[in-house]
Amino acid sequence: MTSQPSAPEKLWLSGNEALALGAHEASVKVASGYPGTPSTEILENVVNYSEIYTEWAPNEKVGLEVAIGASFAGVRALATMKHVGLNVAADPLFTASYTGVRGGLVIVVADDPSMYSSQNEQDSRNYAYAAKLPMLEPADPGEAKDFLKIAYHLSEEYDTPVLLRSCTRVSHVKGIVTSGQVESSALTPGIELLPAKLVMLPANARNRRVEVEKRQQRLRELAETSELNRIEPGDNKIGFIAAGTSYLYVKEAFPEATVLKLGLVYPLPEQLIRDFAARVEKLYVVEDLDPFLETRIKAMGIACIGKEVIPAIGELTPSVVRRAITGQAPADLFEPVELPPRPPNMCPGCPHRGLFYNLNRLKVFVSGDIGCYTLGFLPPLSAMDACVCMGASVGMAHGMDKALGEEAQGKVVAVIGDSTFLHTGLNGLINSVYNKGCSTIIILDNRITGMTGQQPNPASGTTINYDPSPTIDFPELCRAVGVKHVRTVNPHEIEATYQVLKEEIARPEVSVVITRFPCVLTVDEKKRPKKPFHSVTENCTGCTMCLRLGCPAINWQPLTPEEAKAMGKKEKQKGYALINEDMCIGCGQCYELCKFEAISKEEVSR
Repeated sequence: MTSQPSAPEKLWLSGNEALALGAHEASVKVASGYPGTPSTEILENVVNYSEIYTEWAPNEKVGLEVAIGASFAGVRALATMKHVGLNVAADPLFTASYTGVRGGLVIVVADDPSMYSSQNEQDSRNYAYAAKLPMLEPADPGEAKDFLKIAYHLSEEYDTPVLLRSCTRVSHVKGIVTSGQVESSALTPGIELLPAKLVMLPANARNRRVEVEKRQQRLRELAETSELNRIEPGDNKIGFIAAGTSYLYVKEAFPEATVLKLGLVYPLPEQLIRDFAARVEKLYVVEDLDPFLETRIKAMGIACIGKEVIPAIGELTPSVVRRAITGQAPADLFEPVELPPRPPNMCPGCPHRGLFYNLNRLKVFVSGDIGCYTLGFLPPLSAMDACVCMGASVGMAHGMDKALGEEAQGKVVAVIGDSTFLHTGLNGLINSVYNKGCSTIIILDNRITGMTGQQPNPASGTTINYDPSPTIDFPELCRAVGVKHVRTVNPHEIEATYQVLKEEIARPEVSVVITRFPCVLTVDEKKRPKKPFHSVTENCTGCTMCLRLGCPAINWQPLTPEEAKAMGKKEKQKGYALINEDMCIGCGQCYELCKFEAISKEEVSR
């Protein structure tokens, strides 16, 4: 079904913007997800379509469950996440494969080859195989929009959730997207009681397992004839099989070659692949990350070349593909530009800086988590000793406690942000309390999901639309799960925070310290009048205490003995610290550390 036709419009959109347009044109009614680069901007753009109810969920599992519920109510639903988020959502994903859908259900998952903003290079195509779900893989923003609409048709026709795999290059690159008609599902929203289909107790699940296999066979037949999979004829001396952005790399590196472009990457069109392989003299499989296609093609008994020459680590480019196959550096292809190194750093005035400065002083093992505060690992703060995945810090600290017994007492802490604590950290705290641990859990509450772009979360007090909503009371929440000792500090107050940390870390039972101060990038903080500090250079002795914070607003000015003498300082003084007042926001952490009155507050507000 479609609405009244309107003239198509050429738009210049990123892949994530195109996916949001696709959700609008597919008449999606409910969209939910958790922010994570490179997928974040999908929902940030979907929310601009007022007919779609859009929300940030506390984690990807909840986001998918919301979408599943909306599908069961007979409307089209969308769940978005990055690749590691799909791990969190895997539990409902695998069983949703059995229940199938009512309204169309699509899960967009964005992979991150080269780990530009991730902790691993996971290939989400493996989930399509494991969960027995169809997966589409667009190559550019235009296909991203079109493939999303196709995914809803497949979902409803084949009674299945559909995975759509994006990646950093598709999500963030801009391209031409042609607008289309707004479609709608033929289903009528409402409650329909279908216990044999939707209640997955073993007896029902065994029956649904048979249906899943029937569906798989139908999808395999579809893959053979679908326009999503097409052969582009050319020179048959070399043939390529590729999907997604890898297809574009092949077309740029070998424009004369014959190519089998796969848009439906699971299940595979086996006969089409056999026919294609028979028409070319040498067959290459080009794909980012895992040899997902290559492994299955070789299992079919087809000779092909893949990861023997194509790198399995990092993001491919046309030049990488050409060089891998020809062994020669391509002179006519754009090579990636080596950017000047720029060490990552917390923002000037970041409230996390004061906490990590103190943790470094305390010489404890810091079990870390995913977020801006992971930067506490870097020098000069150097105060993070482990980091695995979202929410893991709390459980890891508890595990160290139990492994080391009394030896761990006073030596292990967990740090976790507000959004991450609500994502998957709370269960770890419950476990520590229940199993009588003695960790100190530090919740870095900056009122926002910082690293992915300041998205609100249940602790922020607003929804994705910035409508007011109830705010999580962390002290009360922690007491409710059994923590007896909960303290809240301002991390900018360094000495006061140090004393609280020292007391709580020594406590032989679970305690929680909440470091509360808003992220400097929140809307309210940006509006707050700032009074920057400035250097009193004649008082600076070059002790470098302020530099140990690693604040980018403080610079070191080296001095020769002659220069030091000319400034009235001791000849052996190596330099002095200088505050960049344009960057300083007046958090006061350096002011508190300076013992020589070499830092002072400016008189006039800016």
